[in-house]
Amino acid sequence: MNSPGTALSISGLTKVYASGLQALQALDLQIARGEIFALLGPNGAGKTTLINIVCGIVTPSSGRVLADGFDIQRDYRAARSRIGLVPQEISTDMFETVAHTVSYSRELYGCRRDAAFMERVLRDLSLWEKRDARIMTLSGGMKRRVMIAKALAHEPRILFLDEPTAGVDVELRRDMWELVRGLRARQVTIILTTHYIEEAEEMADRIGVINRGSLILVEDKVTLMQKLGRRELTLHLSEPLARVPEALKSWRLALSADGSELQYRFDAAGEQRDIATLLRQLGELGISFKDLNTRQSTLEEIFVSLVSQRGAAS
Repeated sequence: MNSPGTALSISGLTKVYASGLQALQALDLQIARGEIFALLGPNGAGKTTLINIVCGIVTPSSGRVLADGFDIQRDYRAARSRIGLVPQEISTDMFETVAHTVSYSRELYGCRRDAAFMERVLRDLSLWEKRDARIMTLSGGMKRRVMIAKALAHEPRILFLDEPTAGVDVELRRDMWELVRGLRARQVTIILTTHYIEEAEEMADRIGVINRGSLILVEDKVTLMQKLGRRELTLHLSEPLARVPEALKSWRLALSADGSELQYRFDAAGEQRDIATLLRQLGELGISFKDLNTRQSTLEEIFVSLVSQRGAAS
């Protein structure tokens, strides 16, 4: 069943191609209304297959998908009208004008004309001044903006962004994320795939990691960083050490090649008193330091670690 607060409900979804390739393996996923969900995974992990199934481009082998409460196979038209897709590839009639292309996309879904809404979409994407330009005359970044405008033209409740900022300029990336924030404020659900993991780290509410057609993990972003993140304490010593003293062996400290730095790695959610104990023990041994700093592992490091572990276990 699709709960009232669920925008997208996926149950037991599989996809086996005629070649025998199993692209998706019994995938289950629930995404809430107004959520920004980042789907991460290496190339060939199944991200695009999943998106194409939900958007009605690819037929699943088994399983069920509800989009805004509508079954994507039994209630195809109703389900599809709730979904917008910005694909990786730029595919549109290059001889048409921007305004005509976006308006036509709206009319395809049977939406009534709304000049004010169309103007707002084009202005939000810095396309208003280019509305009468033929798409073939636009830069790559502007063509990408047109693809986003087309996806938004019929006012979808669920928006898929499949690598939307790959290879685009910094200005478009900034505009894109400003637009995403505005859509979330209007309770539009965003499902994002990206290779720019820092974008997922900044924007997403939850993160899913997919590899070889299986969801390895689905977690709240903050919780994920706390559970799987590591912190690193670096002590810049006043005097270099030749080796780590025997009394500190239990701490598993790493000494830099020149002996000037000691590094201690611990869980992001680890007890702060451990660090205080370490510093006190250093003082008792007469080891002083002139500076210290800490860093927390990034989402990219966590992602690489998860995928590597899954690959080693296979």
